[in-house]
Amino acid sequence: MPSTLPAGAPLPADGALPRSSLRSLTERPFGAYVHVPFCRVRCGYCDFNTYTATELGPGVSHAAYADTVIAEIDLAARVLVPAPPVETVFFGGGTPTLLPAVDLARILSRLRDRFGLVAGAEVTTEANPDSVDADSLAQLREEGVTRISFGMQSAVPAVLRTLDRTHDPERVPQAVQWARAAGFEQVSLDLIYGTPGESVEQWRVSLESVIALRPDHVSAYALIVEDGTALARQVARGEVVVPDEDETADKYVLADRLLREAGLDWYELSNWARDDAARCRHNELYWTGANWWGFGPGAHSHVGGTRWWNVKHPAAYAGRLAAGDTPAHAHEVLGAETRRVERVLLESRLRDGLAASVLDPPGRSAVAQLVADGLLDRAAADRDAVVLSVRGRLLADAVVRRLLP
Repeated sequence: MPSTLPAGAPLPADGALPRSSLRSLTERPFGAYVHVPFCRVRCGYCDFNTYTATELGPGVSHAAYADTVIAEIDLAARVLVPAPPVETVFFGGGTPTLLPAVDLARILSRLRDRFGLVAGAEVTTEANPDSVDADSLAQLREEGVTRISFGMQSAVPAVLRTLDRTHDPERVPQAVQWARAAGFEQVSLDLIYGTPGESVEQWRVSLESVIALRPDHVSAYALIVEDGTALARQVARGEVVVPDEDETADKYVLADRLLREAGLDWYELSNWARDDAARCRHNELYWTGANWWGFGPGAHSHVGGTRWWNVKHPAAYAGRLAAGDTPAHAHEVLGAETRRVERVLLESRLRDGLAASVLDPPGRSAVAQLVADGLLDRAAADRDAVVLSVRGRLLADAVVRRLLP
């Protein structure tokens, strides 16, 4: 949830969408993202739309937040007609589990009442390891949350300190054990590599610690030093040094090898799953251009080629809804070429690949050379699909530039 908002045109006060976009409600899967913008502390690398207690200011409280989100759910139900059943729900943040489990359950219940959940719906919450205990996890599972994603980031205390993460690494196996005991269908662990000062051996320690916990899913993202963050200021002052690209690539290759040996295979550039059932179905909605409504301050939504994003601050968000207005800051209607380009950008990152027919003639002409250069999988290309090789995953941005000349 980036902290900056793009420009765009305003939506009507009632949030109405173009009729052309609503036609896709019965054609594409629909998901709900719920942004919970609260954190106990601000991590130095974080550029997300999140707030600590001292940053919220007057007029915003954790206690009222669920009711505010429920008001947006009611608005969405008025806009989306016919109401599409929800296939995935994702509570992200911030730290969703800073809200009481009963509040997350109330939000989920309202989504169920207004839209309905399909049988076997995936319901995920993110959580910091130190924001849950055995009782809260049991309650979340009882209320219908099926999947949990713990922000582990590293198993090395020195790396966690650099990232301003507050949990004890020993808390992670305990939290995973509690989640298993509570009966979660899927347990995912999130990692970050490329932290300033992190060695390849320290990264190996983190990977081996993850593998020992036998998660169903692992996400591993290279650290990006975002402008305006505390970490960016440290880098600018020369206090910390970001690893070079070769070392970061070595860490990705190591992660892919160790995770594959442990039975987890990649299905998206930065995501590995034990089997197809363990994939994050909600994220797959994003990557394949399906429909979703993002609830909460700064949340982004997409329905049928119309994309919009909410005002950033929780006070402004609550004020809009209290007045009966949409919390949307602005929107844009995507043209056919923009949607095609976004398909190339996103689907080329997937193990399932991109259909070569999506490429324009210059892009299709580039495929053979990309295969010859070892950047695309030859067998996939033979069936007219674009799938990155391991080397291609390391150079994914360069591959996309050649596919979109």
